[in-house]
Amino acid sequence: MPETDITFRSAGATLAGTITRPHVDRSVPGVLILAGSGPLDRDGNHRRLRLDISRQLAVALHDAGLASLRYDKRGAGASSGTFLATGLHDNVADARAALGTLRARPGVDPDRLFVLGHSEGAVVTIALLAGDTPPVAGAVLLSPTARSGAEVLRWQADQVAHDLPAPVGAVLRLLRVDLRARVARNHERLRASTGDVARLGGVRVNARWFREFMAHDPTPDLARLGVPVLALAGGKDLQAPPQDLDVIGTMLGDRARTVLIDDLSHILRSQPGPPTLRSYRRDVVRPVDTRVLTAVVDWLGQH
Repeated sequence: MPETDITFRSAGATLAGTITRPHVDRSVPGVLILAGSGPLDRDGNHRRLRLDISRQLAVALHDAGLASLRYDKRGAGASSGTFLATGLHDNVADARAALGTLRARPGVDPDRLFVLGHSEGAVVTIALLAGDTPPVAGAVLLSPTARSGAEVLRWQADQVAHDLPAPVGAVLRLLRVDLRARVARNHERLRASTGDVARLGGVRVNARWFREFMAHDPTPDLARLGVPVLALAGGKDLQAPPQDLDVIGTMLGDRARTVLIDDLSHILRSQPGPPTLRSYRRDVVRPVDTRVLTAVVDWLGQH
């Protein structure tokens, strides 16, 4: 697969990425790939968990005749900056700079550009395209949300509370620890913080990102989207509410195609049995579900 490593500037940071483009003598459509939350590299990998989502998407796009750009987030891979000091709005600014870089790339048709975001990348995609950005041909939202970040985090806490190993749940009940209440207190501490970084339970967390994410509601941005949208979610997602697909479909009407894959988890793998976060390390050994890649490639081909 022909790949070219590049760098581009965004608000004082130098971001490193990879352009993938088929070997053809004509301009081809281009797709900007935006990864999920955390210090992920251009392939969508965390140093503790090799998700490989962005790279596998790039391969599928290349095989379908499309170019793509994926990049290391701030403080990850070869990009400069500090992940813990990076806010949600910084990520939107970085995506805007990346889209401009892809638009100017020789051999990429600037009139046939798409933005594809997974998880937090879907939130960033919606904010990017609702803002002051030159028009694109469409957007792909994988594991998207359509509620405020604060509501998403509360929903996640409820799912995690049901997903604890039985011995851990028994200990928490014995100690009368209310996990949801503890999570809520941590969120209030983050809201009250003023710096980029805060400590929770002795662990440093990206406080500015949490403040901005909790305050951010993507629904006004969704209402401003005027481009075709593919929104795809998994029925076993415990990190992004799959029922938000209905909100997206209702808000966008004929501009949106929504796809729900019943046995798909947040990391875009099929998952047998009850939904759980605890099987991620086993699940990532398998590739991204072919139903996801096929849905994305087919929709892009239609648009």
